[in-house]
Order: sequence, then structure tokens, then C-alpha cells
Amino acid sequence: MTKPLSMDLRQRVLAAVDAGMSRRAAADRFGIAPSAAVKWFNLRRETGSVAPRAQGGDTRSGRIEALGPVILAMVEEAPDLTLVEIAERLEREHGERFAPSTVHRFFGRHGLTFKKSPATPASRTAPTSPRPARPGSRSSPSSTRSG
Repeated sequence: MTKPLSMDLRQRVLAAVDAGMSRRAAADRFGIAPSAAVKWFNLRRETGSVAPRAQGGDTRSGRIEALGPVILAMVEEAPDLTLVEIAERLEREHGERFAPSTVHRFFGRHGLTFKKSPATPASRTAPTSPRPARPGSRSSPSSTRSG
């Protein structure tokens, strides 16, 4: 998405319109689309300001955030639930359908992770599996005897 045009430009265009220039002529003079000048003029008439509106942001997480306490209680009750199981329970019990990825993002926003910790941590010093022998080395099953 592009950035909004500067407040300075907006004010100069509207000052030209206030001085008697048509909106199209002011737009042509300042090198902007005529529709922008018309929108700015209407915005100033309706709100008293020509400041650009906020752009971007999350507009769709409100549905799942409304069920936040329910989801957190669900996880506290059964911490081993998967994302798919949580999504299925939300649909079954509350009639709201969410993809598992939406549930995952909900937990991310709330700083919750569900990484399973292994029973025994991997050793940092000992190799976890033997390395294969290099061809031609003495321990290699395909090495040939010399002599």
C-alpha cells in the first residue's frame, strides 16, 4: 500500500480551491489526480480536517479475540490440545469456525507457545549418531586390504 500524500500538499491544494480555483484545476496545478482533490475537499467539509485516515492494521482478529477467555480456559483445562482440536471445539461449542493458523496466531499474540519438550535433552558434547566411515578408510566396509 502506498503512503498518503503529505499534509502540506493537501493544504496547498485546498488553499488554491479556497482562492477560487476549481478542484480539477488545482489538482492539475499540483500534479495529483482530480479525484484526490475532490475527496480532500469533501473530507474537510465533513470532518473539518484533511488528515489521512489510519492505514493497515489488524481488522479481523476481533472474532477470535472475543473468544479469548474461552480458548485460554480450554488450554488450561487440557494443555495437550492441538490447534486443530481447539478449532474444532470452537466450531462445535460456539459456532465460530477458525483455521488452525488463526488459532496459532492468537497464541502468538498472547505469547503462548506449545513446543513439546523432549524427555531427555540431546547431549551437546556426545554425537547422537555414529558418523559414516569415509570410503577407503580402514573402518569402511568397502575398503580393500592392502598387501
